[in-house]
Amino acid sequence: MIEVFKTNVQEESQSEFIIGKLLEHFPNSHINFDLEDCDKVLRVHSTSISNQKIIEILNTHGYLCEVLL
Repeated sequence: MIEVFKTNVQEESQSEFIIGKLLEHFPNSHINFDLEDCDKVLRVHSTSISNQKIIEILNTHGYLCEVLL
């Protein structure tokens, strides 16, 4: 399963921090950002994904996050 999110993460260091936090909750996932995209896309590939939990984790750390349709 792959989910794609629009974020406001701007810097590589920020994306690395968020990926680390997401991997704490989804340890067997493949997670990456496309910071070149205008939507600062976050992609999560995992066998089980909780969109709400991912959004909550980013929001907790001060970032906007919404499912990209």
